[in-house]
Amino acid sequence: MSPTTARAAAVDRVLDFDGAALDAEPESGDFAIPAEGLTDGERLRALDRMDGYLTRKRRHMVGYQATQELAGSALDLARFMLSNINNLGDPFQSGGYKPNTKVVERAVLDYYARLWHAGPAYDPADPESYWGYMLSMGSTEGNMYALWNARDYLTRPGAPRPGAPRPVAFYSEDTHYSFAKAVRVLGVDTFHAVGAADYPDACPLGGEWPAEVPSLPGPSGRSWDGPGAVDVDALAVLVEFFAAKGHPIFVNFNLGSTFKGAHDDVRGACERLLPIFERHGLLPRAGEDARRGFWIHVDGALGAGYAPFLRMAAADPAAFGWAPEAEPPEFDFGLTLPTRESGDVDPVASIAMSGHKWAGVPWPCGVFMTKTRYQLEPPTQPEYIGAPDSTFAGSRNGFSPLVLWDHLSRLSYRDQVDRIRRSQELAAYLERRLREVERETGAELWPARTPGAITVRFRKPSAELVAKWSLSSENVLTTPGDPAGLRGYVHVFLMPSVDRAKLDALLDDLARDPVILGLA
Repeated sequence: MSPTTARAAAVDRVLDFDGAALDAEPESGDFAIPAEGLTDGERLRALDRMDGYLTRKRRHMVGYQATQELAGSALDLARFMLSNINNLGDPFQSGGYKPNTKVVERAVLDYYARLWHAGPAYDPADPESYWGYMLSMGSTEGNMYALWNARDYLTRPGAPRPGAPRPVAFYSEDTHYSFAKAVRVLGVDTFHAVGAADYPDACPLGGEWPAEVPSLPGPSGRSWDGPGAVDVDALAVLVEFFAAKGHPIFVNFNLGSTFKGAHDDVRGACERLLPIFERHGLLPRAGEDARRGFWIHVDGALGAGYAPFLRMAAADPAAFGWAPEAEPPEFDFGLTLPTRESGDVDPVASIAMSGHKWAGVPWPCGVFMTKTRYQLEPPTQPEYIGAPDSTFAGSRNGFSPLVLWDHLSRLSYRDQVDRIRRSQELAAYLERRLREVERETGAELWPARTPGAITVRFRKPSAELVAKWSLSSENVLTTPGDPAGLRGYVHVFLMPSVDRAKLDALLDDLARDPVILGLA
């Protein structure tokens, strides 16, 4: 057997979870580098080991918001590995480091600025133009940058209330954990921290201050079986309490929440919040040249990549031959609402999106976008790099714009609509088939799906299947204070790289899994 054939056989071997162990992750020893280095044979064997492992994992990857459609970019863009590409500093100034792809980065930003109704490209003289950059991390960096920008915007000289109490941040219990990290890194207080410290017995929701804004309840009356979207009524009550006490307000909304794939009702929430902001002096009157006392950010890590195409199909189903099953959210810079004294207001100040999720870059990256009128002077103007250090990371991955540009250039808007249509159809298919497996086996799978989401959640199977299919898991307490009410869930994200054959293979595994069948 030739080495190529042997390698292919190793990669393609069938994994029988009825007793045989799944492929294990490579061990550290496989990649240890001795003082004398490795021979070419040793080095290639180590790389083959990693290639085989990643190939197997790619074929069974269904549990995370990461597509695996990457072959085209790999073939066409390998030539750029010969250059050390660094988009150091601001994307709208070339700077001193000339091996950069900032012109491609700006093309990607323009693409999303059109989809998100963000206005013309950056012009320092035009406050309605957009500014943004491509993230070297995922949306965690974009969320952190938004919070940083908002903190300084709401507190530096020129803020609407000099000497006002410190800003407070609001985000729901279904929000990505990056916000809990960001508020600590940046020293921004949450409403919970301020409420517990300064107003311990005054929570307007009653009882103790919740750690996050409650999400919508489900049939149980609690949020564990709810759709995963923020409870707008609870949010409005909490914001009113702090706005009345003079606190500037930061609110995050989710577009494709981490576990349930839910879309917050950004329009509906803003319709409730803007009168509160206006009532408590956080919204300048029409014609006033003053900063707002609030900042609304949209964490669109997953959803901001496909929601614009859902909205296109909903607006013209005849043209696209399909209408989404649920009303697509209005979430971007084009959202405009009337107010009593301030005229028409566009409440969204920033959006973040991950490029390695819906779009499909093979490493973490993303897009952050805001308006020029919200942008503050960067913290430093380093002569060394020849451009303002206006981004979070400084040195930034110059390959990401190339890969994301290559992906976007391959697809028309119609192609993008077809991708999200297939994902929603597969999500509906998986939910239906899980219920069939329940009927056929008598097992309890607890399948659930939020309307319009491209993820389906169900009972956590055996550790072997969790590892085989890269399933993300979450434990929920269905009965407060009762450990017996703990349920383990996993979810499948129907990314463009997932097809019906993968789902059928997963369903076959579930139908034979001893944990699902109650035999283990």
